[in-house]
Amino acid sequence: MKSINVLVTGADGFIGSHLTELLVKNGYNVRAFVCYNSFNSYGWLDSVPIEIKKKIIFFPGDIRDPNGVREAMKGIDIAFHLAALIAIPFSYHSADSYIDTNVKGTLNIIQAARDSNVKRVLVTSTSEVYGTAQFFPITELHPKQPQSPYSASKIGADAIADSFYRSFDLPITIVRPFNTFGPRQSARAVIPTIISQLLNGAKEIKLGDITPTRDLLFVKDTVNGFLKIAKCDDLIGHEVNIATQSEISVGNLAQELINNINPDAKIVLDGVRLRPEKSEVFRLFGSNEKLKTFTNWKQKYTLQEGLKETIEWFSKKENLQQYKSDIYNV
Repeated sequence: MKSINVLVTGADGFIGSHLTELLVKNGYNVRAFVCYNSFNSYGWLDSVPIEIKKKIIFFPGDIRDPNGVREAMKGIDIAFHLAALIAIPFSYHSADSYIDTNVKGTLNIIQAARDSNVKRVLVTSTSEVYGTAQFFPITELHPKQPQSPYSASKIGADAIADSFYRSFDLPITIVRPFNTFGPRQSARAVIPTIISQLLNGAKEIKLGDITPTRDLLFVKDTVNGFLKIAKCDDLIGHEVNIATQSEISVGNLAQELINNINPDAKIVLDGVRLRPEKSEVFRLFGSNEKLKTFTNWKQKYTLQEGLKETIEWFSKKENLQQYKSDIYNV
């Protein structure tokens, strides 16, 4: 097989680090675009096995800078763009940074890809662009509803990407994972919030609204979806969900984790964690029919299997101590 050069932006993050590992294991030459910092930290890629890490070419930079992005894109065949600001509560008071990173950053990526004649570009979207389900399962034809500055920025990024496909025939696919979870996930997400509180001995698990439902996808299934999509040229110009086509309420999810870790714990409402009512996405339940029609992707992990692996990872002291379970992580 001809060696294929890939760029992964956001490679130091949750999904990006898992995707980087998968690509290395599948024989790709991976250039990992990581957020430049004075600590020389490569984020979660610092924790991957050494035999994986030594095969990665690291490129510290900032996707808001078009010159650095253009340099990173040189010689690349496939670009996986995952770098983004993703926390919804943080977007309520720092919306400018979301436009700069998510919209302008995506523009920088696709412009550089166009300049370098990249063969495939996968732009990562989010199920949050759909807002609360108007019909279900949510297909790619569902209306977009910007219910937070974060989701608005991702809708903008998707629109910029789609415009480059239509205007310049840039080989773009918009990949839309639903609620991905697993080892290394940010403390701002609900599953790490619950698990870290439980493992640190909390008897009262602080949560916001527990009635919304989510389509929970284990991270290894998510990144496998990225790989399948990258290999399918028929999906150029498409938006594609990666979803389990199922749902569970936050309350039922929390109770399942409580039952697995500490059955004596109970859920308590923390008003600080509530989203504004018109901003809360009350139902996410995605369709995966398009992905399964165009590729041979299938869900390999049940929710219970994914939660078990996630709990095991958090149970290791060196992992748990990186999470501040006693504060509300925005």
